[in-house]
Amino acid sequence: MSGSYPNTRMRRLRANAWSRSLHRENLLTPADLIWPLFVTEGAGVEEPVATLPGVSRWSVDGVVERAKEAVALGIPVVALFPNTQPDRRSDDGAEATNPDNLMCRAIQAIKDACGDDIGVLTDVALDPYTSHGQDGLLDAAGYVINDDTVAVLVDQALNQAEAGADIIAPSDMMDGRVGAIRIALEMNGHPNAQIMSYAAKYASAFYGPFRDAVGSGDLLKGDKKTYQMDPANGDEALREIELDLAEGADSVMVKPGLAYLDIIWRAKQAFNVPIFAYQVSGEYALIEAGAAAGAGDRDALLMEKLLAFKRAGCAGVLTYHAPVAAKILNG
Repeated sequence: MSGSYPNTRMRRLRANAWSRSLHRENLLTPADLIWPLFVTEGAGVEEPVATLPGVSRWSVDGVVERAKEAVALGIPVVALFPNTQPDRRSDDGAEATNPDNLMCRAIQAIKDACGDDIGVLTDVALDPYTSHGQDGLLDAAGYVINDDTVAVLVDQALNQAEAGADIIAPSDMMDGRVGAIRIALEMNGHPNAQIMSYAAKYASAFYGPFRDAVGSGDLLKGDKKTYQMDPANGDEALREIELDLAEGADSVMVKPGLAYLDIIWRAKQAFNVPIFAYQVSGEYALIEAGAAAGAGDRDALLMEKLLAFKRAGCAGVLTYHAPVAAKILNG
């Protein structure tokens, strides 16, 4: 299509608010948001995370209240991440498979309080449970062992499904874990448990505040570059996504978000499946720091970035700004 001025005036459709609304190509609603929550031990506990202004760790009772808040705001899913106490961490991450661990107690409490009014997404990886901060088991040289780790991840996923998790989200980036988890869920009476795979998770510099929140930052020995993706690669991300879909993932995630909008777009065009983005802790912290420094209006900055994910092809976004964004969207 071609046009020329003055027959075509692009500003005609922008001249009034009603017209801009009528012709808007993408729409963001509270139903597009997933709210990540950090769980800690105790009762009546709220621990602000210093590197994530406005974000706290909550004891199970507090997480239940946040879940109720999410229901009231129209946020359909909360994502849980445990801050496991040091005395429950070990080299093999055995606490991940404990049916009475912090994650399972939080799942059960939310489902008891909210039922099917909200979905519960659970992280499957060993870094919140290991004493070394890596996402899997280590050999003598410190290399993360793939297949032995997958066996533990399967037990962890089943543990969470038994507790009532609705969406199992493997974030570890081990090869073959989606297929192994899918088979185990089918064979153990959980055919309707969804898998949202962290299919394209990059070895990013934007994860620091998250690691502080779950208590693994100071424990991490080395880096995660042997299993998380190289930020330079895009074609590899499509191969990862294709493999996870073939193994039984119902939806896939790109993490981090804003720096990887091209990956989101390419994945949506290639596979036309539900694609989610994680607006990670470093992205959140930069918005808050920028607004605090007077670089821009916080609400305008966060809403523009969330809309960018939708425009790139996302079905939804995991964001610590979920309750703020939902309040804005609800007027």
